Amino acid sequence: MIEIKRITKHYGTAKALDNVSFDIHPGEFVILVGPSGAGKSTLIKLFTCEERPTFGQISIDGKDVHLLKKPYIPYYRRQIGVVYQDFKLLPNKTVYENVAFAMEVSGAPSNVIREKVLKILNLVGLKNKVDSFPPELSGGEAQRVAIARALVFSPRLLIADEPTGNLDPNNAWEITQLLLKINKLGTTVILATHNRDIVDAIHKRVISLKDGKLVSDRRKGKYKE
Repeated sequence: MIEIKRITKHYGTAKALDNVSFDIHPGEFVILVGPSGAGKSTLIKLFTCEERPTFGQISIDGKDVHLLKKPYIPYYRRQIGVVYQDFKLLPNKTVYENVAFAMEVSGAPSNVIREKVLKILNLVGLKNKVDSFPPELSGGEAQRVAIARALVFSPRLLIADEPTGNLDPNNAWEITQLLLKINKLGTTVILATHNRDIVDAIHKRVISLKDGKLVSDRRKGKYKE
């Protein structure tokens, strides 16, 4: 269970989030929507401990993640996979190396890394691209690599922050289908997006933010009703 309790975040005198509360159950697919400045990106930074709330708390299984001491934050982040709009791939490393990099840094054995990376690349449909470099990939393929990289530690939660923002409609829909597939395998997914067509098509839970406030929370909702 993920619990967001009365989260407020100030930047100076501005409120990026204002008394936001909701729960996310294991295995849910939750979509965050709202205009620019609504607070979606701030909420994601709170999830990943890049920021700390001014008031309130985010807890996972009853533990307040913002009480974690700095040495433990990297271990916590391995429980969370994050995918960004701009991919954030290392251009001088192959697809395989990009996905394997975090496991290598963590000291995992090479045979374990290879088995895991090839399994995940097969899951995202890129097993034939292991030796390609990011500049050789299409936008959709690059985002699939980013998703694969986010999955290497088998996170319980996958956060996708505008993952289709730089993609054409066909690739955007394919990435959405991949996120739905990952969710069906048991991973909780939070998708932040402006893509109205995708939100309206997949009929998942929709949480709407505006001016830092939660304005609606609808099961099987639409971008706007």
